[in-house]
Amino acid sequence: MESPERARLDTFFRHVTEQFPAAGPITSLIITHLLSERPAFLRAMAATATVSAVLPKPKSIDQQTLAVVRGLYPVHDLSRELFADSTRALEYIEDTAGGQDVVLADIGGYFAPSLHTVADKFSGRVLGVVEDTENGHQRYAALDQIPCPVISVARSPLKDCEDHLVGRSIVFSTDALVRARGDILTSRNACVLGFGKVGRSIAQTLRAYDLRVTVYDKDPIRRVQAHSHGFRTTTSTNEAVRDAELVLCATGNLALRQHDFNALRNGAYLASVTSSEDELELAPLHELYQRVKVGDQLTRYEMTGHYFYVLADGGAVNFVHGAAVGTYIHLVQAEILAATAALSHGRFQPGLHTMPTTDRQTIARIWLDHFDR
Repeated sequence: MESPERARLDTFFRHVTEQFPAAGPITSLIITHLLSERPAFLRAMAATATVSAVLPKPKSIDQQTLAVVRGLYPVHDLSRELFADSTRALEYIEDTAGGQDVVLADIGGYFAPSLHTVADKFSGRVLGVVEDTENGHQRYAALDQIPCPVISVARSPLKDCEDHLVGRSIVFSTDALVRARGDILTSRNACVLGFGKVGRSIAQTLRAYDLRVTVYDKDPIRRVQAHSHGFRTTTSTNEAVRDAELVLCATGNLALRQHDFNALRNGAYLASVTSSEDELELAPLHELYQRVKVGDQLTRYEMTGHYFYVLADGGAVNFVHGAAVGTYIHLVQAEILAATAALSHGRFQPGLHTMPTTDRQTIARIWLDHFDR
């Protein structure tokens, strides 16, 4: 990042943290994509709360950024297994921030499986969780009883801009990887699984690339919405993918399970918009299919009579090219900062919450002052 851009971004975040100050000393554990613009966000988080740990999502780590962040904050390895075991999760949080007031910043619902135990037995206080993504929102919503406040920014209007551009970046990266193999997407049959904000953007972008797009979403309301946008819809995953030469998964909640892969047509390209474990049940296929690397980010799964291609090992395909969506991503980061401060003030009861409209409007005004010039 160039010096003038860094200075403007730091000024933006400073104004956000001044507008939304924390109530007192708090500590944060931050799960994040470690991309080139992320240090500015982490500096802003450090102005709001002591950063006790940065846990980078494994498939979205820029190595130069990692080196910078390691020099500033404790960086720990992240895995689903770490927080799936409640005892292990509690021990980790005790070792990292024992006895302190803690806010957990999440991307993908990692803390959800152990949240009850951690909130109940932690030697400090879990002030709450801030969740960034739709799949994480779903994981917290599925808990029988949420033991502390969880503020989700996944469905925030401030995230609409980012989600729209993420859809475009997904298609850009998919096209680039397919072209690297000497193939093109134009005029193919495509399928989008999931018609949320990102899925909708993907479908619209694919249509602009002259693909014939079919949409499936388990929610019939979203299927009606897709139909109203002129997309063909189906009533099952298998029907949706059967004729598709390109399948893009945007559900955040296992779009394709083991039995669904049988329905893929030979030679289909398969890509995801989020972590592979959140969209694709690939692990059971490893004993059934031979995996052959046919490019840096392209793997062919093949068995007698059937083969298909998986892009970026099933991870978010746009991270291959840095997942850039411009300054709009800072709107959501600002809302995460505001939510962290709000948790320190005890403004929310246990349960799933969103930030007030007035706070989002304040963030939007600050963003316009800094970036709409």
